[in-house]
Amino acid sequence: MNLLFTICGRAGSKGIKNKNIRNFLGKLLPYYTLSAIDLYKHDNTTDEIDVVVNSDSKELLSLMKENPFFEIHTIDRATILGGDDVPKIQVIQNCLEKMESMLNKKYDMVVDLDITSPLRTKEDLINLVNTQKEKKADVTFSVTDSRRNPYFNMVKRVDKGVKKVLDSDFTTRQQAPEIFDMNASMYAYKPEYLLSGKNVLDGYCECIHMYDTGILDLDHENDFELMEVIARYLFEKKHEFRSIYEHIQGEN
Repeated sequence: MNLLFTICGRAGSKGIKNKNIRNFLGKLLPYYTLSAIDLYKHDNTTDEIDVVVNSDSKELLSLMKENPFFEIHTIDRATILGGDDVPKIQVIQNCLEKMESMLNKKYDMVVDLDITSPLRTKEDLINLVNTQKEKKADVTFSVTDSRRNPYFNMVKRVDKGVKKVLDSDFTTRQQAPEIFDMNASMYAYKPEYLLSGKNVLDGYCECIHMYDTGILDLDHENDFELMEVIARYLFEKKHEFRSIYEHIQGEN
């Protein structure tokens, strides 16, 4: 199977300065993503894998070219794809088009991994690829169980006061439909769907579960610090997380 892994990151950050090239517990944040891919490659030697980094950050592109794992391809992001309102899926589509043209090959699956998600495991990645392969979905993405449910214990503001987000007669959360949080860590796309120009949730979607507290939205400095606290715990208690960290410098 021909797999294209995409890693997309913009220069700078409004909430956390230069978060895509920062250290996370003493190791470069983007290298956690490469570590997970490298461990996946070791266990899936029959897959033909290419990795491309798409960014308008010279620093990020340079760091990724110098990575200790494997050779990668880089794309200097076009200005038209660098705006705040550009959906990430358009950047991933651009990666696919350029890589197929440059290498004269077709891919069976495109897997996008978010740089700001260091707490994923090799097993998460294997689960994502296998689920997409088995289900033949347009998109398979990672989720966690939601702590709140719009049918039961989430409210919205209305003209007078607040009310339940979705009207229902459910009296317990267990009665309500199962709800998930998309954690934006991993997406596996069918290439033809990616090239269709549709949005992520417009087609047939499947999902895989990830560890509940393993992913936070890194919007502010305290989010980054909190994720490091969680990471220290996971690296100490759970081998599957620690192996990603240790593999960055060949320690495991």
